Amino acid sequence: MDQLDLARWQFGITTVYHFFFVPLTIGMAWVVAGFETAWVRTGNPVHRRLTMFFGRLFMIVFVLGTVTGIVQEFQFGMNWSAYSRFVGDVFGPPLAFEGLLAFFLEATFIGLWIFGWDRLGPRLHLATIYLVAVGSLVSAFFILAANSWMQHPVGFVVDREEGRAELTDLGAVLTNSTTLVAVYHTLSAAFLTAGAFVLGVSAWQLWRRGDSPDAPSFRRAARAGMWMSLAAGVAVLSSGHVQGVIMTQQQPMKIAAAEALYHTEQPAAFSLITIGTLDGSREIWSVKVPGLLSFLATGSFDGRVEGIYDLQDRYVQQFGPGDYRPVVPLTYWTYRLMIGCGALAVAIAATGLWLTRRGRQPASPWFHRAAVTAIGLPLLANSFGWIFTEMGRQPWVVWGQMRTAAGVSPTVGAGTVLTSMIVFTLLYGALAVVGVLLLRRHAAAGLPAEEPDPEDREQRATVAY
Repeated sequence: MDQLDLARWQFGITTVYHFFFVPLTIGMAWVVAGFETAWVRTGNPVHRRLTMFFGRLFMIVFVLGTVTGIVQEFQFGMNWSAYSRFVGDVFGPPLAFEGLLAFFLEATFIGLWIFGWDRLGPRLHLATIYLVAVGSLVSAFFILAANSWMQHPVGFVVDREEGRAELTDLGAVLTNSTTLVAVYHTLSAAFLTAGAFVLGVSAWQLWRRGDSPDAPSFRRAARAGMWMSLAAGVAVLSSGHVQGVIMTQQQPMKIAAAEALYHTEQPAAFSLITIGTLDGSREIWSVKVPGLLSFLATGSFDGRVEGIYDLQDRYVQQFGPGDYRPVVPLTYWTYRLMIGCGALAVAIAATGLWLTRRGRQPASPWFHRAAVTAIGLPLLANSFGWIFTEMGRQPWVVWGQMRTAAGVSPTVGAGTVLTSMIVFTLLYGALAVVGVLLLRRHAAAGLPAEEPDPEDREQRATVAY
């Protein structure tokens, strides 16, 4: 592989690894805030213990996400300096806002939350975790605004002499239609990820020691995770449909590759399964639902959806000679794996709600095993979705403005990229082992011991303050 392929592999590995933690961090911040709100409102010590239990798991995920995110941003200057020079004026402000505003908001108040249990009053302490949760949302917004500009660039002009994009309208960048729907979809997926995590961890505890004194508390947490997963699943479905319509308008080649639609159709059929050639150049066999793709892509069952080869001919005329098709098999299957993994997680949560209705408990341990498996399903769905989003945009790094091959650093050799990729991959592998072991240890520890009465604790906190 040459320098370009290695740089793409390294950024892909780093991004997918980092993105395991991002949605979970966003969703778990609100889970912890929800449990602590219940404790402050009711004074029930069970809610406080659940807050501390899931708060420890949240802190581990937060740290892992922070470390891997910092390394990811360094690659813009290391492997993608030509890209950074071209987009720096536009790409820089959202990243700066994310770092200076959102990240420091999270980092500051998570410290107060961790060390303020016996130093802050209950309501003031609760406010700190809400600020962390809000900071995570703001952070996600600015990162998605930067990425959405790569998908649908707006609010800029290109200085041809300098060879760089110049920002003309920051408001247009931050209110980009791609940004708004991406935020809706990503945050919905984050809450689905957190709901499945709470459900899986609680089910694991009930599976291991369902007769312990903490079992009623974990049953309550499991039900909360089920409802959260189900509600988030509905939001993911809704936002995904909106995103599909926007995608068809802005990146029709991506939706065509996602459906292996080689020729324009009106109405267009949705592919349940398509088997094609290994190079993705043509269809061999398929099973399709007539008219469904038209509805998903345009909102009308009679809508027109352009095909891969028709778009290729149009792009050659518009942008010049070149191959403007993404890797069709990869785009097609990551799209379906994203949907399948997410839908299966929602189905497990819905099944759990049915099995545990009116205080019932599943008679067989099969559901607990399925619920534990559900922890990984949204994580896989998020990763497949991210791969689909980025690979479906190829060969563009900034759609219609800069090809990926033009963004790589001209002075960094293949050997340097390969060495750093191997080192980082090994370090990330070791970090993954440490992270999983830490999560498993704290999840297996169970709920912390009960604390003194909340009024006594508040009085001690007031004296200390």
